[in-house]
Amino acid sequence: MDWHLLSEKEVMEELGSNEKGLDKNNVIERLVKYGENRIIKKKNFNSLKLFLNQFKSFLIIVLIIAAILSFFIQHSKIDSIVIIAIVIINAIIGFSQEYKAEKAIDELKKMMVPNARVLRGGKVVEIESFKLVPGDILVLNAGDKVMADCRVIDSNGLKANEASLTGESFPQEKLTARLENFAPLADRNNMIYQGTEIVAGNGKAIVVETGVSTELGRISELVQEVHAEKNPFKEKLDNFAMKIGILVLVLSVIIVLLLFFSGVELIKSFLVSVSLAISAIPEGLPAVISLGLAFATRRLLIKNVLIRRLPSAETLGRVSVICTDKTGTLTEEKMKVTKLYVNGKINPEKGKELVLKIGLLCNNSRIEKDDNGEKYFVGDPTEIALIEAAENDFLSKEELSEKEPRIKEFTFTSERKMMSIVRKMDKKYTSYVKGAPEEIIERCDYELIDGKRIKLGVKEKERLVKVYEDMAKEGLRVLAFAFRRFPGYSDLSEKIAENGLTFVGFQGIIDPARPEVKNAIKMCNDAGIKVIMVTGDSKLTACAVAKEIGLSGRFIDSAELGKMSDKDLYNVIMDVAVFSRISPEDKLRIIEILKKRNEIVAMTGDGVNDSLALKRSDIGIAMGIRGTDVARDSSDIVLRDDNFNSIVEGVREGRRIYDNVRKSIKYLLAANFYELFFILLVVLIWRNPDLLPLLPLQILWINLVTDSLPALALTAEEPEKDLMKRKPSREGILKGMTQFIFFAGIIGLIVISIAFILHINDIDKARTIVVTTSILYQMFLAFNCKSNKSFFKFSGNIWLVYAVLISFGLHVALLYSPFSSIFGFVLLNFYDWMEVIVLSLAGFVIMEVFKRILDRR
Repeated sequence: MDWHLLSEKEVMEELGSNEKGLDKNNVIERLVKYGENRIIKKKNFNSLKLFLNQFKSFLIIVLIIAAILSFFIQHSKIDSIVIIAIVIINAIIGFSQEYKAEKAIDELKKMMVPNARVLRGGKVVEIESFKLVPGDILVLNAGDKVMADCRVIDSNGLKANEASLTGESFPQEKLTARLENFAPLADRNNMIYQGTEIVAGNGKAIVVETGVSTELGRISELVQEVHAEKNPFKEKLDNFAMKIGILVLVLSVIIVLLLFFSGVELIKSFLVSVSLAISAIPEGLPAVISLGLAFATRRLLIKNVLIRRLPSAETLGRVSVICTDKTGTLTEEKMKVTKLYVNGKINPEKGKELVLKIGLLCNNSRIEKDDNGEKYFVGDPTEIALIEAAENDFLSKEELSEKEPRIKEFTFTSERKMMSIVRKMDKKYTSYVKGAPEEIIERCDYELIDGKRIKLGVKEKERLVKVYEDMAKEGLRVLAFAFRRFPGYSDLSEKIAENGLTFVGFQGIIDPARPEVKNAIKMCNDAGIKVIMVTGDSKLTACAVAKEIGLSGRFIDSAELGKMSDKDLYNVIMDVAVFSRISPEDKLRIIEILKKRNEIVAMTGDGVNDSLALKRSDIGIAMGIRGTDVARDSSDIVLRDDNFNSIVEGVREGRRIYDNVRKSIKYLLAANFYELFFILLVVLIWRNPDLLPLLPLQILWINLVTDSLPALALTAEEPEKDLMKRKPSREGILKGMTQFIFFAGIIGLIVISIAFILHINDIDKARTIVVTTSILYQMFLAFNCKSNKSFFKFSGNIWLVYAVLISFGLHVALLYSPFSSIFGFVLLNFYDWMEVIVLSLAGFVIMEVFKRILDRR
């Protein structure tokens, strides 16, 4: 129902309520009829489902199949157990991170104020907000959170901050009169909505909607119906795993046939083939990726970036467009005086004390202290800004109020568009007045210039109006300040207090940009990331903030956007810097168009009005402090400090993760396939079943030793210097490293082939040297994979050193242990070891030379 079109009396009659509120029986009946005032989540957090989701990956499925096959093969049960352990560890890591994130968000939700003051049977009582029902009458004061949708029935300077719902940064005055015509949400000045906050004045409002029927509830339900986007990184990994799985399957079939037709027994051929298949599949990759992402999320948490879903950390590094809300994200969501006009000058160093003093004394906001003695303000954010501006010039409201006690106030009304407070000092009265510039200027007879009152004529007034208009064009909310001194009157009236005034000056107020945002925007530009402001605020205000933070481009408001076709928007969207007066539907449309352009889109926001776009974007980034529950529930990432600069840190870390994961994949693929081709080569050349170059258990041992710790250590590499100077990666995971993988495989194949040929007459020693050379070559290969640049140009990664020493140490320990015979190993002498080291080191040097050639190209 359009409650804003009804009068207070009509609303009361429609809801069956009265000025004394509901009685106990009414409340019970309505709770049964309407239900509790809660927004019910259709999909509640489920720990078991969250754990099972960790197995929804093609690579994990391939690994499980490989583990099952290896379990039924002689000598392969250990490898089967290792693979299953890796899969479970991977699931635990993913589950643990996402579970912690959900719990952290639950803690944020507990910060909500759960109570409300209502009239019940003529008495004001405090109740839990979920017990509110339609017809209840809320008693409202500054600082109260609105816990249901209501129609205002009594207002004494009542103002509400509706930024979380509409995106409007300035508090909205609330009146009682019915509206004559249908109005959009942001213009319904006789309504207040759940999730907003009273910032000034007091009054009463009758509850008209609760729970899912509120504007907040409707958006929440709509959000739950929107399916979250599939994570791009997870999608790429699944595609990669599918290709690897198909390749391994084809090669395995070829090997079985070749071995069998070369005289090797069928069962043995099958064992070798399955062992090679298991070896070729990078089963350590899921754990490497999950642990790498988990370590990254810890680093990000220190920087106040809470990752809800592990893959989101990496995807943030490949974001190409950030659509960001303005209020509370780019700005402080805190009004601040940024420009003064006094004595005919803008922002003069001297002579501004009186205009600041009037802002201080014609003011109803108050200063209070918390339990720790820390000062805080309560009241209208605009009036708080005036107090802070005065205090910055060492004016104290307490001291001035004591010297000039308040005598009478004429409160602000929408008709007069001003307020005045009369104060007394030394038997003299002064009326301090502030309000809309056009109204104040009209009532002024004089202007104060350098302490002298100058008569204001028509031209002088036109000059002041021009100054005001110029300040307003900068997106400032401009207030005019004036005073009148007079002897005491027995009956002070508005006419006496607010006419014949002396004009003092203007104060321009705006929700200022966060100081660090300008640099963050520049870093995004350097990194090839397009930043677009998408706000519900006015075009003037949005453009002023955009100019301050360095956003340049086209400015489009909702009216212009509504006239544009999708094709037109598609063509111009990358030239747009600001979308203003944007609705939730507009935000979704903007996201959809960007995705059609194959952009990876991040959406930041804190309000209910942001939630749909947060869920539809590739990465939804919600604010942890100012953010609403609906916004946080719709997001992939939560900024605990609401700082846009933290997003840039997140992008940096995301890019580091992506780089390092690629290094791990490059290492695993370069190391895993050449053994498979080595066996193919030996079988094709010698066709001798007794010269099988590697036994199944030896293949699995190479795989076990090399695929774990070095690959994991590569995810700890420090970010490269040009990390934030590159454009976002749109490439597949293997893009740009296939030459390295192919060449490393060729070198590995040559190295172990030489080792095999040198000892072909002693097959046991040949196998032992091949296994040892292969393992040591792969340890050196891990250092080759540190960067595309020369290994010697980069600082050490101590974790990689430890990983290599432990991995190769395990092989040496097995080689000289009683269990070596189980694997078919024999002891190596000094000359054997020299051969192993020379061959492996030669492979490392050749790969470094190859990298240098690639880098120059």
